[in-house]
Amino acid sequence: MTSRDPAFRCAGASALRDDPLAGTASTVRAFLLVEHTGSWGSSALRDARLPDGLGPALVRLAAAAKVRPLLVRRPDRRRHQDGLRVFAAWAHPARPWLESTVLADPHTLLDLDLAALGAGRSPGLTPYDGTLLCVCTHGRHDACCAERGRPVAAALARAYPEETWEVSHIGGDRFAGNALVLPDGLYYGRLDAVSALGVARGHAAGELDLDHLRGRSGFAMPVQAAELALRRQLAETRNDAVRLVSRAVDGDVTVVVFAVAAAEWEVTVHTTLGDDLVQLTCQAIRDNPVPHHEVTGIRRR
Repeated sequence: MTSRDPAFRCAGASALRDDPLAGTASTVRAFLLVEHTGSWGSSALRDARLPDGLGPALVRLAAAAKVRPLLVRRPDRRRHQDGLRVFAAWAHPARPWLESTVLADPHTLLDLDLAALGAGRSPGLTPYDGTLLCVCTHGRHDACCAERGRPVAAALARAYPEETWEVSHIGGDRFAGNALVLPDGLYYGRLDAVSALGVARGHAAGELDLDHLRGRSGFAMPVQAAELALRRQLAETRNDAVRLVSRAVDGDVTVVVFAVAAAEWEVTVHTTLGDDLVQLTCQAIRDNPVPHHEVTGIRRR
């Protein structure tokens, strides 16, 4: 372990290295978002000032159900007047959905059917016909998330006040400002106030911003990289225009087949680790290699 410079910022270092964005979205399909306007601490749910050990208990239940729990709050810290706002999202690439409710008693979080959510079934909340623009501002976890995320959240909140939330750690601190768009599970990185507004406008029109898209969380990382490479080759930005047909993995090589209109395309991805060890996050205690997903072939079948 090496000594760390407190002035080091992982997002700036990542940009200087030109770390690729493609294929870096956390692989998650089931999300549970819980409103909490107070301090989040380094490990949001464990450290947040939730009542009676509620946070750690929810973390255990969510882990068992393969659900990613996150804390959210409005950028201006206003909260729902009638209780605790909760969202459940299923980020399946072809069939995403979103539900929500307001809980009068926070302890009833532990009664939610997280096993159903983790399996892609409704946990019994109310269908929510909308989009969540979740910007990571979790400064206690990584300084870059606050420094780069808060201006993004503020800009989005001015233009899209109902859709915009600050969110706790979602992964990929070195790509801050980071945003997660639900229920689609789209991860965007290296956003600023201007580019974030472009992402939001495009999403409302059914379009993806390929310059900032890290990947779709419902896919494994090599598949995310494959989708982005194919979209770039075809100049295809429509969100629903590319459909996964199959994936085959052989060691560090992944072969992915997508359907686009009436054609099928095969994309081959070779996943490797970089030769150099670098500090990937502001608070990393050891250096690690940078993962790379190299697209070695794209062909029409």
